[in-house]
Amino acid sequence: MCTIMKRQGPSLAYLEQVRQHMGRLPSIDPNTRSLLVCGYPNVGKSSFMNKVTRADVEVQPYAFTTKSLFVGHTDYKYLRWQVIDTPGILDRPLEERNTIEMQSITALAHLRAAVLYVMDISEQCGYTIKQQAALFQSIKPLFANKPVLIVANKTDVVALADLSAEDRALLDGVAAEAAKVSAGGFEGDKPGSNLIAMSTLTEEGVSVVKQIACDRLLASRVEIKLKSKRINEVGNRIHVAMPRIRDGTARPPIIPASVLAKKGLPPAAPRPTERDLQEAQGGAGVYNADLRKQYDLKDEAWRYDIMPEIADGHNVLDFVDPDIDARLEALEREEAAAAAEFEALDTGLADDHLSQAEWEDLHRIRDRKKRIVADNRRKRAAADNTPRIPRTLDAPRSRTAERMKAELGALGLDAAAAAAAAPRSRSRGRSLVRKRERAEGEGMEVDGAEGGEVKRLHSSKSRSMSRGRSMSLAAPGAKSGLKDSAQQNRGIKMADKAQIRMGRMARKGEGDRHIPDLKPKHLFSGKRPRGSTDRR
Repeated sequence: MCTIMKRQGPSLAYLEQVRQHMGRLPSIDPNTRSLLVCGYPNVGKSSFMNKVTRADVEVQPYAFTTKSLFVGHTDYKYLRWQVIDTPGILDRPLEERNTIEMQSITALAHLRAAVLYVMDISEQCGYTIKQQAALFQSIKPLFANKPVLIVANKTDVVALADLSAEDRALLDGVAAEAAKVSAGGFEGDKPGSNLIAMSTLTEEGVSVVKQIACDRLLASRVEIKLKSKRINEVGNRIHVAMPRIRDGTARPPIIPASVLAKKGLPPAAPRPTERDLQEAQGGAGVYNADLRKQYDLKDEAWRYDIMPEIADGHNVLDFVDPDIDARLEALEREEAAAAAEFEALDTGLADDHLSQAEWEDLHRIRDRKKRIVADNRRKRAAADNTPRIPRTLDAPRSRTAERMKAELGALGLDAAAAAAAAPRSRSRGRSLVRKRERAEGEGMEVDGAEGGEVKRLHSSKSRSMSRGRSMSLAAPGAKSGLKDSAQQNRGIKMADKAQIRMGRMARKGEGDRHIPDLKPKHLFSGKRPRGSTDRR
């Protein structure tokens, strides 16, 4: 396999060279609008292309600087145009032309474009006007059915008016031949319109050449389309609508005052605006704009008619009572008399059926009802999140057994049993009376006590004993396994010392084996961006 591929090496190398050469060729669209620049070497073709396009073609003062086709793009009438710069062509037989010249010949033969034949009238390119005219005659068959434009360049050195009669006659003859070979025989508006002077150095006439060439190409393309068969197929579906006179109303054209002043015509009378009418009829606040004058009706006489008000498909005016005002006054007097009679009746009933004591009870009940309603609304507004007030802050002691007994008694109920059953609140602070009561209760429960003072046992879970207190304790129980109070006191101290170590390690006891997590996952998991030191 390797031997076979080595044998094909020269062929593959040639294909690679062809590929590279084709990659260097410009991308030319043969169907788009194109301008083709041709002529002798060093006559200003590349300079013209650099002026009208965004291309950057090399320009040097010697012949055959451009050795291949160059494509640039420009815009005209919101359309994209491509400008093709060709290498220079010499006046010699076709078989004697080299590869560079044949690129220009091929482009002229196969591209449908507007041809710009550039001539150097200053003869600085090294070729006379006669030689340039002879080259045009030799390549004239390639211009068939294409708009051709003769461009006289370098007018900054020699103007058209400074040419000799012989040279001017040659230029006019070339322009006349260009008009004959153009597509459709396009000869312009006046004789010599195919000959345009310009200077790429001073940019004089460059834009004119571009504009005329683009217009000629557009006209040629339209004419070719009209001559084709397709225009007949499309023409059968085209309908040209002609406007008709709608009515006898005069609709003169509206011409701006600036245009009339420029043409010297008298300005038209201004139409009064709403502001002018307002100022003429009293100003703002007095003038009432007429909205009906803009109504578009079938009959102009209907414009100011009284419009009926329609509701539910009926005319409101048909249901209007002429005596509606009198009936409304009578109804209002009747309602006022009924309201006065009801108030007198209510007052008489209250004075006749309620005594003074009953009135006081009624007011008390209403006040109580108002307070209950107010408390209920306040609790609902707070969403039952009202904090409970401690008893230490309840200075007046509003919620007491005495108050409950007084309120229930006022309602005629016996509150003695309820007051006796109410639990008495006891403070959690230290009190000597409660200490004695607790000591007495513990002494009654100890078996074997003979009336002497019995002290409570000290344990690790109870409150620590003071240092000044005697270490004598009550005798241990029968089932405790301890022989006397001293041994019991020693055991309690040992338990307390053992618990100190557990407390330092935050353990509940010897059976607490919990190991705290030094790195909780919710604090150290995930990405921590730069500048963030907190999980929140």
